[in-house]
Amino acid sequence: MFTGLVSDTTNAVNEAPVCSAKGCRTPAVWVLAWNNPTLHTPERRKTWLACEEHREHLSQFLAVRGFLKDVVTLEQWERSAAEG
Repeated sequence: MFTGLVSDTTNAVNEAPVCSAKGCRTPAVWVLAWNNPTLHTPERRKTWLACEEHREHLSQFLAVRGFLKDVVTLEQWERSAAEG
C-alpha cells in the first residue's frame, strides 16, 4: 500500500525525495516497505526512503525486528503506485 511518504520526504530546493536516514539529505534511490505486525494489519505498508549509502543499514534495522517486507527502487515504487 502506498503511504505517501515518498512525496512527504522531499528536499525543498529540488523537490526530490531524500533519504530517511537521520541527518541525510541525499536523494533517495530505494523504497523500503515495512510494517510492524503488532500495530499494522498485514497488508499495510509504511515506507522509508534510502540513498545507496544507507539502504543496507536501514534494511538491516527493519529486518532484525521482522518489519521489512520489500525493497524496491524508487522508480519501481512510483511506477507501481501510478498503475494503481
